[in-house]
Amino acid sequence: MSLITPRTPPGVMELLPRQQVAFQRMLDTIRRGYERFGFVPVETPVFETVETLLTKSGGETEKQVYFVQSTGAIQQGHKPEMALRFDLTVPLARYVAEHERDLAFPFRRYQIQRVYRGERAQRGRFREFYQCDIDVIGKDSLSLHYDAEMPAVIYHVFRELDFGGFTINVNNRKILLGLLDGLGIADAEKRVLVLREIDKLDKIGRDKVRASLTGETLAVPGEVADTLLSLMAEERTNDGTLAALRALGIDNATFAKGVEELTTVIEGLKAFQVPDGYVRINLAIARGLDYYTGTVYETFLKGYEHIGSVCSGGRYDNLASHYTKSTLPGVGISIGATRLFYQLQEAGLIKDGGATADVLVTQMDLALSADYFRLAADLRAAGLNTEIQLEGSKLAKQMKYADKAGIPVAILMGTDEKARGTATVKHLAKGEQVEVPLAELPAKVKELLGR
Repeated sequence: MSLITPRTPPGVMELLPRQQVAFQRMLDTIRRGYERFGFVPVETPVFETVETLLTKSGGETEKQVYFVQSTGAIQQGHKPEMALRFDLTVPLARYVAEHERDLAFPFRRYQIQRVYRGERAQRGRFREFYQCDIDVIGKDSLSLHYDAEMPAVIYHVFRELDFGGFTINVNNRKILLGLLDGLGIADAEKRVLVLREIDKLDKIGRDKVRASLTGETLAVPGEVADTLLSLMAEERTNDGTLAALRALGIDNATFAKGVEELTTVIEGLKAFQVPDGYVRINLAIARGLDYYTGTVYETFLKGYEHIGSVCSGGRYDNLASHYTKSTLPGVGISIGATRLFYQLQEAGLIKDGGATADVLVTQMDLALSADYFRLAADLRAAGLNTEIQLEGSKLAKQMKYADKAGIPVAILMGTDEKARGTATVKHLAKGEQVEVPLAELPAKVKELLGR
């Protein structure tokens, strides 16, 4: 029988244990940050019915859906009834519509789960990846203050993750739509195409965007393209950008509403005590998803803008219109955790984690096994994650294991130490070791770990 060569499927992130520890700690930090703002956890099945997921035709995302089907159903020629979720928003819409009577509104949920998209596998792009979403769903209406709270949450989460500088870009789609209408681009389909080109400004630059806008397909007049690009490309303070928008004097209700909403969000962020340097009005941010109707967000790491947005979202008028007659407006934002972690690793901004264990109790003498078990139990009772070597082997081999596994502290106790009522504590990275009374062992370990 020939062996099958083990290989990771393309388009997934599979980590070694110490990397997985670092990734899990990142997820735990995000989870704590979400809960600190009062969001409650929700989990939905990895698959939904095809009817639920494909509620509308078209769209690039829906072309990437993985269908789920049993071998028996395939053999009988049945069409797939279920598909893997491609985001967490559609499942949220189904969840809220289904459990509407049981939920307290505004409904504040967070969800940290994997999603699946049949994209072409390439570096930094995944077919299976974690998303970490927060959304607030209202009943009939939802205050714009929630639009300000979203980036405030992300600010606190990213500060706690502590991987460097970042900027949360904020815009309002009403401003763009009203601006285009006011500048003579009234056709709805053309506006969408123009917005998609504008959204590329930070990625491909002003000249290429202008060429695309004024080209044969879109045929935007040159002076209109220049007005749009000069407004969006110039660096201003947030208050300066709002003043520049008002100074345009565009007589358009949608535009005026967008400026008013964006002003409310910026003022709200000041009240949430988010420093100006972390939030920037970026009028080029349009967001590709059509269901965003107002505020939109994209977050970039300073110095690593080339990797793209690592956290995005926005406001939508009616989350669950396909599933209920109730009006359920909402606002949400999502951290693409798998992509973020991968990019941070590539940039050297995040290090591998250690082991989950703080301490390794070594086995120096099999006759003392019961003593080692008690030692480990005492350390765990003191709040220290403790692993114990259950097989006798050379001490050098046990030390090598601890070092490779990333366990920072080892405990050694032979017959002489037992007779004295002591044990030796060794910090592997520092090379320090000290003999201490057994009663003082937990405190000494914590001291070496900096706790």
